[in-house]
Amino acid sequence: MKKIGFLSFGHWNPSPQSGTRSAADVLHQTIELAVAAEELGADGAYVRVHHFAQQLGSPFPLLAAMGAKTNRIELGTGVIDMRYENPLYMAEDAGSADLISGGRLQLGISRGSPEQVIDGWRHFGYAPAPGETEADMARRHAEVFLDVIEGKGFAQPNPRPMFPNPPGLLRLEPYSAGLRDRIWWGAASNATAEWAAKMGMNLQSSTLKVDENGKPFHVQQAEQIRAYRAAWKDAGHAREGRVSVSRSIFALVNDQDRVYFGRQGGQDQFGVIDQYRAVFGRSYADEPDRLIEQLRQDEAIAEADTLLLTVPNQLGVDYNAHLIESILTHVAPGLGWR
Repeated sequence: MKKIGFLSFGHWNPSPQSGTRSAADVLHQTIELAVAAEELGADGAYVRVHHFAQQLGSPFPLLAAMGAKTNRIELGTGVIDMRYENPLYMAEDAGSADLISGGRLQLGISRGSPEQVIDGWRHFGYAPAPGETEADMARRHAEVFLDVIEGKGFAQPNPRPMFPNPPGLLRLEPYSAGLRDRIWWGAASNATAEWAAKMGMNLQSSTLKVDENGKPFHVQQAEQIRAYRAAWKDAGHAREGRVSVSRSIFALVNDQDRVYFGRQGGQDQFGVIDQYRAVFGRSYADEPDRLIEQLRQDEAIAEADTLLLTVPNQLGVDYNAHLIESILTHVAPGLGWR
């Protein structure tokens, strides 16, 4: 295990019991938690992206603010739903945020998760082309995005421009060198993981996966990772592809932890989501020594190089920093981190 970061869903709720009662609360607290996580020695601060929900939506202003307030920690998404994105405008946003952070963005993109509304991407002005599915549209948007962030010129310059142009075709600006190697695809199946490898993207695999053989979640996820790595090798890329997995992991080190999470854990769950049979990975909550032993049995964690800890952001910055510190101090060294 090379890197450990957190993943926030960015929920807010006006309930008096919530530590994040507004969008402003979530945005400011996410920045604060990124700063705290960096000070604790964590490697990454990632956010989920959901539209039409009381959760984090447009990620780039937030990523830019996180980048301006931190110095070392990786900043990412898990994931941006490419059904909703104009890939050229997104390339400009991503380039700007990456430059502000000094080249620390790790952008997870994908087809997206189940939505709050019916075909929400249509409200954003997008629709599949004839013969396309919405997943095809997401991949098409992704391919355009990957192409334009390479930094190659493609647009014919105006012969009478307002400002002088460099010679040749023009590219999108601002351009951030190296960003193309820091794009991840959130894959729910083995086939999409193999496609991501072919496209030269890193792999994000979450706590939900298409059930392909009825095996335990961590076993199926490990198989997905091995399929990705084999496809990456076959594609002949010059660099090594990275792989992250997400987990809900809580080290019970005080009474407050036991109150909140003492009854967490349990088993994988199988069900149907978006018309696919899926397997949902279990949560882990236990005393640190027992937690280490349980996590050592997780084949996918062993296969991945990055572990993202999902955090209950509505419990506030201080408590979430405590959760992260507990894992980094009492659990991560036992898994080979650092």
